[in-house]
Amino acid sequence: MIIVLRPDATSSQIDHIVEKTKEKGLTPFVTRGVERTIVGLIGDERILAAWDLENIPGVEKVLAVLKPFKLASLDFNPERTKIKIGRVIIGDTQVVVIAGPCAVESESQIIETAQKVKEAGAHMLRGGAFKPRTSPYSFQGLAEEGLKYLAKAREETGLPFVTEVMDTRDVALVNEYADVVQIGARNMQNFALLKEAGKYPRPVLLKRGLSNTMEELLMSAEYIMSEGNMQVMLCERGIRTFEKATRNTLDISAIPVLKDMTHLPIIVDPSHGGGKWKWVAPLSKAAIAAGCDGLIIEVHPNPEEAVSDGSQSLRPDKFQKVMEELKVIAEAIGRRL
Repeated sequence: MIIVLRPDATSSQIDHIVEKTKEKGLTPFVTRGVERTIVGLIGDERILAAWDLENIPGVEKVLAVLKPFKLASLDFNPERTKIKIGRVIIGDTQVVVIAGPCAVESESQIIETAQKVKEAGAHMLRGGAFKPRTSPYSFQGLAEEGLKYLAKAREETGLPFVTEVMDTRDVALVNEYADVVQIGARNMQNFALLKEAGKYPRPVLLKRGLSNTMEELLMSAEYIMSEGNMQVMLCERGIRTFEKATRNTLDISAIPVLKDMTHLPIIVDPSHGGGKWKWVAPLSKAAIAAGCDGLIIEVHPNPEEAVSDGSQSLRPDKFQKVMEELKVIAEAIGRRL
């Protein structure tokens, strides 16, 4: 349920509505826009149905949110969410580029990569300290040691970083180090992990599962947001189809469709979407043209020696060239890189 307040609604009237909703066991979410303030209500629909909200002073109208995802719905928050991470703002006019290796392998590797991607114009760093792998015998990440190396790279370059969490037991630890916590495709419907991540203040980058619909992605975002963390970014990273030419099928249509469904920022992962470094540039261009708010790209100083995803990682010189090409696309649609 959404309460749309009158333009002249006073602060005391808004406070009164919030207090009353809490008394009734409902959870209010206040969004103050340029022209209107709205109060979104989450809770027992029977209470909402029996309560004459439109007679409360300051209320203009009351609207029902029919979609199963409430907090993530564009109906719930008609203004686009902007997430501030240090000096970076995701969801604004700038297309934010997050770049770095699939996995943190050593202190020197992640610092060198951070320096190179910053020189090329990247706004944030990525790197996996905990690695979900198909095989239990593959490299699983350096865990807290990797987080410390990422923190060192941030100290050296000033780039905030995003890294993945895989286990509810590690959420607190990752939140101590990371600027953004990633929940990967394999854990998109790990509801216990989603709820735990929602209890912490760090922004969450939520990747779409290999075989999940857009509505299921938004319902997963709802789990995080229902715990109080409204700073969620959705990531399209390719879905599993019958096609075998690419690692996954990057669903470019997800960008405009999600923009029509939610106020949350949309990030695209062209590295996992294609699975080969030579397809990163064209897929990135397509994503920007379709309206994404950011890209997350794998870059490694020596891809042939990478412990994971070397075939889809760009060398720093190629990443530099891609960044130059992407600037043209961003400017063409009235945005900037």
